[in-house]
Amino acid sequence: MNSNGLILEGGGMRGVYTAGVLDFFLEHGISFDSCYAVSAGACHGCSYLSGQQGRALRVTVDYLEDKRYCSIYSLLTTGDIFGADMAYNQIPNYLDPYDYEAFKKRKTNFYVVVTNCRTGRPEYVPVEEMVEGLLAVRASSSLPLLSRMVMIKGTEYLDGGIADSIPLRKSQADGHDKNVVVLTQAVDYRKKPNKLMPFIRIKYRKYPALVRQMERRYQHYNETLDYIAREEKAGRILVIRPGKPVNIGRLEKDRNKLMVLYREGYEDAKAKHQDLIGFLSPPSPGSLAGKEEKESSL
Repeated sequence: MNSNGLILEGGGMRGVYTAGVLDFFLEHGISFDSCYAVSAGACHGCSYLSGQQGRALRVTVDYLEDKRYCSIYSLLTTGDIFGADMAYNQIPNYLDPYDYEAFKKRKTNFYVVVTNCRTGRPEYVPVEEMVEGLLAVRASSSLPLLSRMVMIKGTEYLDGGIADSIPLRKSQADGHDKNVVVLTQAVDYRKKPNKLMPFIRIKYRKYPALVRQMERRYQHYNETLDYIAREEKAGRILVIRPGKPVNIGRLEKDRNKLMVLYREGYEDAKAKHQDLIGFLSPPSPGSLAGKEEKESSL
């Protein structure tokens, strides 16, 4: 079996890099058997899977000055730095309509990563349709301290990146032997301990497992980066990442900076195009890999 997966890291507004990568994929008809997405990666993955090239970029940059979208005003009046009604109702239903029908017709399995606040563990929510699925996308994108918990079937959830920032292992465990990983930080990046842990311990004192997960998050993240490096060296995955350090924060409001990062994502995907085609192509029947696969299926 030759099965492939697409892994989309989060990163807040840094996710505009991923939007550039995905727009290149759409432009060249590059698709996957499954997509595992986290936070901003989940948001942009929605437009990719509905085939709406350019929409992820528009959603990122067109509402920067609208206080309903991403602002302290939104945080103080709604409890969410990214206004939930604006991001998950006004934009997809009225301002920049989402193609719900196209998403339903997609061939790619879509899994959104969320963090269970009671257990502190990741959950991988299969999204079959986007009306109810938007709740999972919202949960995956709900930043701790800056967003309310999202209730799904009686359970509280927050940002999927808390528990599994880069769900490569999940894709591999599900049987995908070829994975393309889109990261939003350069190769030398390593996460540091969270300086806001004193505030996190106070705010989430009723959720000790969640607090423990956030305390260890930087260790898990860096260990995953080491694992990715080994898998990349072995040729089992293909990684697309920024070629230089990204000087853009999770809540960046500078449109010009965001446009530059989007273009970097597009150009990096373009530079990897031929490698990507070769990586995703099934082995030919006459190749050694093809013979081994045929023999194993007998």
